[in-house]
Amino acid sequence: MFKKKDIFFKTFEEMADTLVDAIEYFANGVSDLSDVAQFAKIMKEHESKGDQYVHTILKELNKTFITPIEREDIMALTSSLDDVLDGIEACASRFEMYNIQEKDEYITLFGDILLRSANQIKKAIYLLTDKKLLAIREPNIALNELENQADDLLRVCIKSLFTNVTDPIELMKRKEIYEMLEQTTDYCEDVANTLESIIMRNS
Repeated sequence: MFKKKDIFFKTFEEMADTLVDAIEYFANGVSDLSDVAQFAKIMKEHESKGDQYVHTILKELNKTFITPIEREDIMALTSSLDDVLDGIEACASRFEMYNIQEKDEYITLFGDILLRSANQIKKAIYLLTDKKLLAIREPNIALNELENQADDLLRVCIKSLFTNVTDPIELMKRKEIYEMLEQTTDYCEDVANTLESIIMRNS
């Protein structure tokens, strides 16, 4: 079914590597928010790098007749990977917009869940490009479980927020960031769902 590793699979690997780099930077960065402008700037650079990979795939799709998997699957996987990068960059931009500089234990926990999710995505993408389709189910299951953990964490931190924060502006800022972080874990699960469709179509 598959030919040797081509430009599409190579670019997917590069996107997965960039995803891990970006989320690792985010997860480490939220422990020291003394320079939120620099934090947001570097996250934007990661997101822009991801956009370049999207352009590469679109350009190759326009000139390639035979693709290693269905064209719509290539588009769906590209889009879902890009959504994760866009999501984490949007979260980082809020730190600068709202001038959030205090460490937050819940944001740190979300960062950990997202980093573990990014590593599972990378594992799944490399299994795809090595043509080990059925093995992708293991990281997919892990991604679903991590998204469930993020759902639980969101409930806990929203409850804590309304219990402990009296400043309505601060409450609104934190609540939005928590919800955006949880939504980014949804995007990670979307990658797993897209990969599941590819498994079903090709195995």
